[in-house]
Amino acid sequence: MNSALLDTLLEAKTAKRPTALVTDLEGGAQALVIDGAEHGELALDDQVRGGIERALRRDKGETVESAGKRLFIQPFAPPKRMILVGAVHIAQSLAPMAKLTGYDVVIVDPRQAFTSRERFPGAALNHDWPDDALTALAPDRRTAVVTLTHDPKLDDPALSVALRSDAFYIGALGSTRTHGRRLERLREAGFGDNDFARIHGPIGLDIGAVSPAEIAISIMGEVTRTLHAPAEDGK
Repeated sequence: MNSALLDTLLEAKTAKRPTALVTDLEGGAQALVIDGAEHGELALDDQVRGGIERALRRDKGETVESAGKRLFIQPFAPPKRMILVGAVHIAQSLAPMAKLTGYDVVIVDPRQAFTSRERFPGAALNHDWPDDALTALAPDRRTAVVTLTHDPKLDDPALSVALRSDAFYIGALGSTRTHGRRLERLREAGFGDNDFARIHGPIGLDIGAVSPAEIAISIMGEVTRTLHAPAEDGK
């Protein structure tokens, strides 16, 4: 890699921008793709760009063939984050599961009595109001947002910010009836059907979950499926 590309790569990694290095395995020519912008001497086509999207989503390198060339795509994806709105029992199970699968976890809840180090070891705690917290946290394409409080005063502001962000996953706890009322409120706030299609509600995979830990498993499964295969997820 030449020094100019290396400097650009290091700057992108420091800024936590989605980046992929594409290398011609025979000729050695390289291109760096940062947030879709291409740098370097290697010309890329739609097939390679699709491979870049997959590699970044899965955080795993892959080899593609394009115009008779074998190209290796090495992703440099930003850290995964999960923002949990509501320091409830499900969050106590979900937070360590998310951490084990490589997420930086943030618990957002202005009710400080619920958000303690004892209940959430290893997670960042944020006591701001959910819309203020999510605005500051700025969810990106590597962020999952999960609302768990059942309280519209907390969940709705968080969802409003999440829907205006690039979060790859947005989930909201509640029954089908509860979710229907939630969508009515969000529609009154100016959101529409395209926005609602991004919300996983009722949240989680349908595995018959009952206990908080089982519900956390169903949520973690759905988040994982969405991260790695969003086209198959229908969201």
